[in-house]
Amino acid sequence: MVYDIIFPVFISFIITAILGPIVIPILRKAKFGQTEREELKSHQVKNGTPTMGGIMILLSVLITCLIYMGRYPKIVPVLLLTIGFGIIGFIDDYLKVVLRRSDGLLAWQKMLCQIVVTTIFLVYMIKVSGVSLTILIPFTGYYLNIGWLAVVLLYFAVIGTVNGVNFTDGVDGLVSCVTLMVAVFLTIVSLVTKAGVSPISCAFIGALLGFLLYNAHPAKVFMGDTGSLALGGFVAGMAYMMQMPIFILIIGLIYVVEVLSVIIQVTYFKKTGGKRIFKMAPIHHHFELSGWSETQVVAVFTIVTALLCMVAYLGI
Repeated sequence: MVYDIIFPVFISFIITAILGPIVIPILRKAKFGQTEREELKSHQVKNGTPTMGGIMILLSVLITCLIYMGRYPKIVPVLLLTIGFGIIGFIDDYLKVVLRRSDGLLAWQKMLCQIVVTTIFLVYMIKVSGVSLTILIPFTGYYLNIGWLAVVLLYFAVIGTVNGVNFTDGVDGLVSCVTLMVAVFLTIVSLVTKAGVSPISCAFIGALLGFLLYNAHPAKVFMGDTGSLALGGFVAGMAYMMQMPIFILIIGLIYVVEVLSVIIQVTYFKKTGGKRIFKMAPIHHHFELSGWSETQVVAVFTIVTALLCMVAYLGI
């Protein structure tokens, strides 16, 4: 138990904690700084704060997983999805921050990259790991087989989750804390069901705790798309390796709401010629402009996620 649960948390935490004082000055010196939206007056002091700190999370998880990969081969597809989306995020960050290309990767380029990474995960999961695409229905104990439609669902679920996590990143420590709760849930379920993927979720618990040393308000570093896309890959990969993609709608409800708030805002804005439903989207910014502090937003969203994870556990 200590070797398989405590050690990956400890190793990943220590690596991330050590990387902080090394990576952050390098990012600052290279002028990999964040540019905040002008509408968020309280965020203007953050302009220039180093971003792309997700590199610290990726390195610590990768190193930790290399130790456990031999005994836990099922963590490989999750790691592939995580690293794959992390690379996409890194390229996007590099284009935006370093080359000053405001949009980063073009929409079609990003989608193509995401489809390629998801396809690699799908093939590896089925052909090498031997995990089927049957889906556990919450609160029933029943596994549903929807045939070839499961492949279509996987692309929607993985890419949707990744982008949902990405939208959640925008307040100091928010996506780190929310995903920390999700990682704890996934670890518990993996251990209870003996799915054989707990080392990577434990590694993420340690990495996120270590990252919060530098990302909690006031943040000294942001994870950027490098980190948020990787976190999304981790959540989706874990869910599929345990045949629980529908559970993402429960444990990741915050991610879903963040995406929906953007879709609703953009659609309403276009249909009404400039009117808005929210003060700003994603929705965490709406709460900020409504008077909530960043720490309040993080606390409420994290508590809601923790409660939802408890509900989801009852549905296994």
